[in-house]
Amino acid sequence: MSKITNSYIGKKLLVILLLVAFVFTLLFARLAYLQIFMSSDISAKGVSQWTRDLPMMASRGDIVDSNGIVIADSKSVYTLYVRPNALEDVSNTAKIISTALNLDYKYILKKIDKKGVSEITVRKKLNKNEMLSIARENIAGVYFGEESVRQYPYGNFMSQIIGFTNFDGDGQFGVEKSYNKYLSGIDGQILTETDIIGKELDSNVTKYLPSIDGMTVKLTVDYNIQSFAEKAVIDATRDFKAKGANCMVMNPTTGEIYAMAQTPSFDLNDVPRDDLDALFNMSKNQMVSNVYEPGSTFKILTAAIALEEQIFDENHRFFCNGSRIVDGQHIKCWRSIGHGSQTFAEGVNNSCNCVFMDIATAVGVPKMYEYLKAFGINTKTGVDLIGETSGLMLKQSTVKNVDIARIGFGQAVAVTPIGLLTAVSSCLNGGNLVTPYILDSITDKKFGPVLKNSPTIKENVISEETSKKLRELIYGVVEQGGGKHAYVPGYRIGGKTGTAQKYENGAIARGKYISSFLGYTKVGSDEYIMLMTVDEPQGYLYYGSLVAAPYAGELFANIFAYKGYTPTYTDEELVTIGKEISMPNLIDMPADEAIKTLKNLGIVVEVIGEGDTVVRQYPNPNAKIKYNTVVYIELG
Repeated sequence: MSKITNSYIGKKLLVILLLVAFVFTLLFARLAYLQIFMSSDISAKGVSQWTRDLPMMASRGDIVDSNGIVIADSKSVYTLYVRPNALEDVSNTAKIISTALNLDYKYILKKIDKKGVSEITVRKKLNKNEMLSIARENIAGVYFGEESVRQYPYGNFMSQIIGFTNFDGDGQFGVEKSYNKYLSGIDGQILTETDIIGKELDSNVTKYLPSIDGMTVKLTVDYNIQSFAEKAVIDATRDFKAKGANCMVMNPTTGEIYAMAQTPSFDLNDVPRDDLDALFNMSKNQMVSNVYEPGSTFKILTAAIALEEQIFDENHRFFCNGSRIVDGQHIKCWRSIGHGSQTFAEGVNNSCNCVFMDIATAVGVPKMYEYLKAFGINTKTGVDLIGETSGLMLKQSTVKNVDIARIGFGQAVAVTPIGLLTAVSSCLNGGNLVTPYILDSITDKKFGPVLKNSPTIKENVISEETSKKLRELIYGVVEQGGGKHAYVPGYRIGGKTGTAQKYENGAIARGKYISSFLGYTKVGSDEYIMLMTVDEPQGYLYYGSLVAAPYAGELFANIFAYKGYTPTYTDEELVTIGKEISMPNLIDMPADEAIKTLKNLGIVVEVIGEGDTVVRQYPNPNAKIKYNTVVYIELG
């Protein structure tokens, strides 16, 4: 056996001492880490082990209209909890609970008489009276958690604007999602000290961490104007058995949105969550997310470009024989028999496609595209609502004369309703492209105003002089042209009708149209611009002048009455207001004679077909109609 030296023993002891020192160093470092860096987490774990917490959900902020009318708010509901280990008389407790909630006594007794369970959820969504009837008994071991539940006082109203929340109270669509961080509050808690099995300690001190309620979001939407718009889309959808309808009202100078309504819709208090596809389609705000070919409402933009560029002098006359041939392609005017010789103003009143083809081709592709991009047709407006898309334009390098001719009267281009309304607003408000918005302000209940919105001007597109001329032109469309059904005696309303064919799988869908009317009015310092669209009206009536314009006129009339604007009647209006005439029988009458008969009566006529004789008319013979109206005849 080898002899163990003192040196060897010393080395072994040194290694052992170093190992021990290393271990203690690690333990000290771990302790320091826990004490310094993990203290808050450990404290939280300790609190969770030795306390029981009950939630106190923050109340979600209200959403109100521009007048302060509450459109969305929250109500408190309560959850009943029982801690069996803290109950002194289980039987009596079960009796009190079952009586207060009108529940079976044996069921409640069985539910709460469980040993070894720290806490039991007995019942959710108690109302305040039910909660108080139990709380008054002051039973040890019985507690309540407070929860805030969203509610919408008007149900199926402003559904796509407001949106809704999920089961956790977070916004899913519309304003509820766009401004979720302001509407959401901060939840509170009730903390109660307990032992390891959940029984309250004798030294227990209950601690309350109060919740912080969400902020109030005030919109630019006016409840009353919204009501008029909701009625318009519901009536149009019903009357024409349409697939749906949309209406938007805005201030063209500031961009404030006064109303947005659409059908089909749904009740915000009864969200159809079992059919997600249907829910998504109904929740989607079509005014900001859908694109469509606008048809003749787009002619307002082409007219503005013509005026700004001074393409034709005031004496120029356009001749419409019912069509144009561009790049070898035959493009029809909506009136196949033609409009004959006409001035620019008459061409606007008549909504003559040939006039707008001539303008677009004369302006040329580069300049037309320069204006359309300035109008924001191919970009988003920046509205403060989720889901906005931009319009669609052909790639400029591929555009031919035939394409720009079609674009001139609203084909071969797609827009969102809000994009079109914003672009036209810039043509009528003096030339400024504004950003539309729906938020007016945000207010904290405790600290007051947090945010105040204001108009944003992106750029100047056309001159004030051009804008003034254009306003007069579109006034003429309602006073003398195809927009007469939007006419309201005593007020000046301008506008443009539109009748656009729909496309499916890249081809025209026969018999499917979007009928529209874009209107404008100014009374004193107040301005309103609106767009009404009706999707796939059924039957042979599909012109925007007959399908959309009447509801726009009714909406304007309701706004005038609501605001108390005083009408100013012309001498002609004083004679004809309220009077009716009998619709003549035009069936089998030669086309020229029928048109002349109607013009002599002061009636604007929409003509379809290429025959020489009237085969159908609307309204029917002998029907009572008002002066300054629009009728329809079909030739065969």
